[in-house]
Amino acid sequence: METTLETFSRDVIDHSANTPILLDFWAPWCGPCNVLGPRLEKLEAEYEGRWKLVKVNVDENRELAAQFRVRSIPHVVAFANGEAVGQFTGALPESQLRDVLKQLTSLAPAN
Repeated sequence: METTLETFSRDVIDHSANTPILLDFWAPWCGPCNVLGPRLEKLEAEYEGRWKLVKVNVDENRELAAQFRVRSIPHVVAFANGEAVGQFTGALPESQLRDVLKQLTSLAPAN
């Protein structure tokens, strides 16, 4: 799912109250983004709804990227329970992404 400044609150803040979110700031011309994106998409499918990937194209959403002080991409911010709970920059290997996701999904509200 892609988000914009106009839909960010609903797409990320509101939804993270129920399901953890990884917000991926990226651009089509960014080599590391094109490595990280497919890894995140694969893991999102594997985790079967325990977290959700939301993407922000920085070229089309400069104001939103500026609000998060994005200086380098890919830049990922984790949200749980309506708040940012962590972040990382760069195309992490899958093993490190799994560590991030383990921490993130542990913050999900109990059903």
